[in-house]
Amino acid sequence: MKHALMALERMGLSTDLYELTMGQAFLEADIVERQATFDLSVRALPPERGYLIAAGLEQALAYIRDLRFRHEALSYLESSGHFHQEFVDYLASMRFTGSVEAIPEGTVYFPPGPLLRITAPIIEAQILETYLLTTLTFQSVVASKAARVVDAAAGRDVVDFSPRRDHGPQAGLLAARASYIGGCIGTSNVLANDQFGIPIFGTMAHSFVMFHRDEEEAFRVFSRSYPNDPTLLIDTFDTLEGARIAVKLLPELSERGQRLAAVRLDSGNLLELSAQVREILDAGGASDTIIFASGDLDEHKIARLVADGARIDGFGVGTQLGTSGDAPTLSSTYKLVACDDGAGSEVPVIKLSAAKVSLPGRKQIWRRHDDDGGLLGDTVGMEDEDLPGDPLLVPYMANGRLLRRAPELETIRDRAAEQVARLSAGTRKLRDPEPYPVEISARLRALTEQLQRR
Repeated sequence: MKHALMALERMGLSTDLYELTMGQAFLEADIVERQATFDLSVRALPPERGYLIAAGLEQALAYIRDLRFRHEALSYLESSGHFHQEFVDYLASMRFTGSVEAIPEGTVYFPPGPLLRITAPIIEAQILETYLLTTLTFQSVVASKAARVVDAAAGRDVVDFSPRRDHGPQAGLLAARASYIGGCIGTSNVLANDQFGIPIFGTMAHSFVMFHRDEEEAFRVFSRSYPNDPTLLIDTFDTLEGARIAVKLLPELSERGQRLAAVRLDSGNLLELSAQVREILDAGGASDTIIFASGDLDEHKIARLVADGARIDGFGVGTQLGTSGDAPTLSSTYKLVACDDGAGSEVPVIKLSAAKVSLPGRKQIWRRHDDDGGLLGDTVGMEDEDLPGDPLLVPYMANGRLLRRAPELETIRDRAAEQVARLSAGTRKLRDPEPYPVEISARLRALTEQLQRR
């Protein structure tokens, strides 16, 4: 399991202050052993989203498994002025001893049921909130965006080009992982290849061309140095002239046992330029050279290019993918849904804040399929109900121990592709998607209403 750039020495500090101040209060009230159950869920889908893809669970479980307050973190807490020594001493020996149930990564998800459930002594469960929310929320956002972009590309390759525009190096690494889950064939992020084995792709920058005397020299130098078949960026000055120069180098490439793998367009009218560049390539004997396009693309621009017949074989998507530009956040929550009442019984609890009512108690999601495997709808109910469909929440930890190994990233990616393919065309629409049916069981509705009346 991979943490992805999380420093183990200070891992415990990756939290909000109020998680720790509440923990100190729990300790001083002598209620730290009382069990609590929290649901991590999403209140509603973002605008123009018909579904989400669950992602980030591997990093979440690695964090829970390895959570420690090590010497450096404890020294900081002692000197911060916020905490009593008794609480710092408690954190020094704290380990997660609870259970985790979650929806497997790569599963399509619809609110408001839980993506993940934690049951543990209250301090252990509470302190996880910040890391779990940011990890699952971010990767689910990007994986869902990637699936839309890949859908729009209609079988053409999509590569994550986002690292330079992401919100920091860790975000870039996890965005590469999430976009691969969502269907991208690879990333430009070298660290993602090292950490996760994700295929990496890259060409050259405009600066490389500008640094040389002219494009022909730049293309020649790059091609000689590149160990495989090169891709050349041809739009630094004049795109069509760049294509002609690239074709001019074909004999040299052939002598070295190379071919011109691709040319990349990064600006201009991609629809018109792709057709003109295709003509130049075909006429020059490079009919097997593909045309790759980038330049502030998203699913809507790609869908229009495909619909209009652009001669583009693959897309590099950066800013809009790694930041999920049109919907960069989720209304994700981590809410207490049940707790020990102090007398040894678990009781469901509910939040009644305006527009933020939570669903109480331990829950499960049942998913129904038609005879061909298509998704018909979900029902959110109490954990011990017996409802039609397949239960989605799976046990991953018990008594603080992992119950199963993290699947290979390829397995998660395949699951996501298979699940998206089972959605209706209406749910997959890029604009005004049709709502997917999600029901609340009669028993869960009755419990919710009962607690509201109280």
